[in-house]
Amino acid sequence: MITDAGAQPPLRPWGEAWRLLAAAALGVLLWVITAAQLPVGASGPRVEWMITGDPLIALVCLIALLWRRRFPVVIAIAVILASTASVLASGASLLALCSLATRRRPAETAVAAVLSVVTAVLVVDLYPARETPGPLWLLISLPTLLVGIVVAVGAAIGARREEVRSLRERVESAEREQAARAAEARIVERHRIAREMHDVLAHRVSLVAMQAGVLGHRPDLPAEQVAELARGIADGSHQALEELRDVLGVLRADPDELEPPQPSLADLPSLVADARALGLAVTMRLATEGEPPDAIARTVYRIVQEGLTNAGKHAPGADVVVTVEGRPGDGLRATIRDSGAARAIAGPPASGFGLLGLAERVGLAGGELDHHAEPGGGFVLAARLPWPVREGSE
Repeated sequence: MITDAGAQPPLRPWGEAWRLLAAAALGVLLWVITAAQLPVGASGPRVEWMITGDPLIALVCLIALLWRRRFPVVIAIAVILASTASVLASGASLLALCSLATRRRPAETAVAAVLSVVTAVLVVDLYPARETPGPLWLLISLPTLLVGIVVAVGAAIGARREEVRSLRERVESAEREQAARAAEARIVERHRIAREMHDVLAHRVSLVAMQAGVLGHRPDLPAEQVAELARGIADGSHQALEELRDVLGVLRADPDELEPPQPSLADLPSLVADARALGLAVTMRLATEGEPPDAIARTVYRIVQEGLTNAGKHAPGADVVVTVEGRPGDGLRATIRDSGAARAIAGPPASGFGLLGLAERVGLAGGELDHHAEPGGGFVLAARLPWPVREGSE
């Protein structure tokens, strides 16, 4: 990518070739016109120079033009000055001037343009002519007009290059921004998938693991209890698979499609019943006025689910108190407090993602999450979420 406003892009071989050929053709045309103005039978050093020295100078100038993009000012001045001794080099000097003008730097272009006009006036007297040159104003105005046209063409080419360069930079910047947004979207989607998978599966898998742990630690259980635990494991596994299918269905669904029903406060009793089946002594107190927004209710459900899941993992058989209370304007508070347990049944290892994802979910809802161990044993998970007053509810 070109960052210097005066820098010029490299040319392809064919692009360089046709420019040099055009400059050479213009020089040959002027040389032929000049030769046609020579007196009949003219001879002498100037005529010999026209045949030998003039083409040699022009050839050197054409070769020098190959470096005009690397050393634009030096090459332009050198070729323009050399054209005072070579009519054939006139085409090369105009190409050098045009190339310099594409840089769109007024000071250096003005100097080169004045030199071009001066050399054009001087080269008129380089070779003898059958007719006397015209008036001075004509000798100055014609080269000035030609030089002005060349400078204008060069400036237009430079403006076009700058526009293309600007468009290219904007496209590259847009592509980089799009790639960054796509990468960010992928990260967000991965977090979303991980959060949904944890929220849905962690609870069910924990129930299955706890029930399996009971079977492993209590081989002396009566056959009826063993059968009941086995049925619980089977039912929990099937429910986990069903919920996994639901999550995958939501993740694969079109964004415009309606999502399946999401858990709310009305689903808390079934959540508590599952925890009681695990052996937790759960007491729930639900004291809310009205129905909170769906997003807030779903977040509270996930908070209670995470709290019961953690209690089942780390404090099986503990007493757990679940409190959900609030009203519009005062916010919604959810607290899960367990008494701790003397021993733990082997369960699935903690991933550490549950509370982290829960904190992120609560933060997105505009709430605050707190979790800490109690000095006398046990653990507290508490959250406070906003519950705005709806218009017309008062």
